[in-house]
Amino acid sequence: MLMVFNTNAQFHVLNTFPVSGIAKWDYIQVGPINNWLYISHGTQVNIINQNTGDSVGVIENTIGVHGIAFDKENAKGFISNGKLNTVTVFDMNTNKVLDQISTGKDPDAITYDAFSKKIITCNGHASSLSIIDPVQNKVVDSVLLDGSPETAVSDAAGKLFVNIEDKNEIVVIDTKTYKVLHQWSLAPGDSPTGLSIDKKNKLLFSGCKNMLVVVSAANGKVVDHLPIGKGCDGTAFDPATGYVFASCGDGTLTILHKNIDGMIAGKFSVIETVQTKKGARTLSLDEDTHRVYLPTAEFEPMQPGQTGRPKAIDGTFQILEVGVLGKR
Repeated sequence: MLMVFNTNAQFHVLNTFPVSGIAKWDYIQVGPINNWLYISHGTQVNIINQNTGDSVGVIENTIGVHGIAFDKENAKGFISNGKLNTVTVFDMNTNKVLDQISTGKDPDAITYDAFSKKIITCNGHASSLSIIDPVQNKVVDSVLLDGSPETAVSDAAGKLFVNIEDKNEIVVIDTKTYKVLHQWSLAPGDSPTGLSIDKKNKLLFSGCKNMLVVVSAANGKVVDHLPIGKGCDGTAFDPATGYVFASCGDGTLTILHKNIDGMIAGKFSVIETVQTKKGARTLSLDEDTHRVYLPTAEFEPMQPGQTGRPKAIDGTFQILEVGVLGKR
């Protein structure tokens, strides 16, 4: 049941958990058991207690690590290793490595599809998806795409939606046949990265350049688009509250919600923008506590004439916990 929509909800950075080691990262993922948080971190995955920040363990040799996904039914976790072109399989209860699976080139985002009961990687440099059977620990199919897949989400009802970053579109895949069903334009959205889904209302939330684009998962129509910060690389939808989150590398977390009665039907509004920290561009939502976790670090000052991202300072890697004070 949807919680009462509170336009006065004020999110804050509640905790900062330091994580030792080099300051390189990509995705972060709330685990399905034990309040464990899995963090891509250079050449390894760090696991911490999301309530205390205490270290739980490390999964090593995940060079070029990007993301983590879980198959709770088989008690397995899966890590995409972009520079190894592999996926590491581990036991969710012990975090012990069980297997290595070869995939397409540069497996990046990784997800579990509850409908087909498969693990799916977005292979950025291969313009493909690898379909993994989590029981056999092997690739059983692949999907070639006309562009670079950035993130994928499932409706758990037979369709997979994939952001194609260099084509500014969402591709829809039939997870019974692994055939492309549709290619939907995200215009006016550009360079889509993070993607999340409201399964009940059939809406997709695509984080684009300075913009969140809301798309109907039923017909591909762009329902709304709203301003967000710069450098978005993650979005999340909380089905209990209806909040949509967009994390941006400029140090902002934009929180949105569908308009309440009396406002324009079907449209969304920005509820608030939380100041996080520079570099906090990816996120993971805990749907039980309604808190958001974001990885970042401290950065060296930009030098005159320097372009691109500033250099992160090793030893300053950290996880931010964002939520409403007094609420879990």
